[in-house]
Amino acid sequence: MADVYSEDQRNLIILLSSPLSAFIILTNLFIIVGILCNRKLHNTANYFFLSLLFADFFTGVALPCIPRMRFSKDLSYFQCLAAFISPNFFFLSFLSNLLMVHYEKYLCIMYPLHYRNLWVHRFVPFALLLVWILPLVFACLPLLGWNSWEMNNTCSYEFVFPRPYIYLETYGVVIPSILAIIFITIKMLSVARKQLMDIKKLHRSVQREAATVLERQMNLRYAKCISIVSLTFLVCWVPYIAFLQVSVLAMAQYKISWWIVLITTCVGSGSAAVIPVILGLTNRQYTELYRNICQKYCSHCSKSPKIPCRRNELTRKEHTLDDGLTTLQQCDFQS
Repeated sequence: MADVYSEDQRNLIILLSSPLSAFIILTNLFIIVGILCNRKLHNTANYFFLSLLFADFFTGVALPCIPRMRFSKDLSYFQCLAAFISPNFFFLSFLSNLLMVHYEKYLCIMYPLHYRNLWVHRFVPFALLLVWILPLVFACLPLLGWNSWEMNNTCSYEFVFPRPYIYLETYGVVIPSILAIIFITIKMLSVARKQLMDIKKLHRSVQREAATVLERQMNLRYAKCISIVSLTFLVCWVPYIAFLQVSVLAMAQYKISWWIVLITTCVGSGSAAVIPVILGLTNRQYTELYRNICQKYCSHCSKSPKIPCRRNELTRKEHTLDDGLTTLQQCDFQS
């Protein structure tokens, strides 16, 4: 059974979790305001991304509570369940929203002509309700009776979350969701690569000299996308997967230092919650509001004229490729 944490452990949790939690909360609010105040971004894809940002916001709020879940608390039965179920629900809802965002992008790019007829686009409220209700139901299973609570027990995760429940959540829900997100990302990058080759062939057949410059720009953009995706996986998913494995080993009572457990818990759980922040800040449309404000009120900001975009078949294909290469943030089907 977990012990009451010491002063040093409490300071370590505050040192690691609080700055990361504040960064996630403030950055999510920053991106949310940028989307809500830009009418051009009020479409299906951004509704799902807004839902992800709100889920990530609540995850950031609950982030300092996740390391403390490993220690005993002096709480009653229902207070104890609420203290443990709430952070678990917020993180599961974050993961389900992240999976839905990737799935929607996948459908958008793989089936562009039939996207408007797919259920994700036609029934947006139902899809949004789904990504919140399913995590809530799974998180509330201990409240419905699947727990190891007995009379006179202290409030500990060992009594709230039985081992079968933790194994099911880790290897039946969380790990498959992460693998699905990685598979979808790789699939979309391969499609973006194919579109890149098609556009390069088209430009070479029209204007060879201009195509050379454009090809370099597109290759650089694709290389940046690969770098961002690889860095996101290494910085965000690898620590979180390590956190899951350390948690399972600690639950199985392997001899692991509590300092290692606390560090992997604080860093690992927080690293996964940074992913929507990366996706939001790498999309220029989400920060367009603040750039316009800076250009309007800051005298030192450069006021370079915008280059008009010619709407022909070629630029539409480039727009689709651009969406894929900026980690597939936006899928615009406006005529």
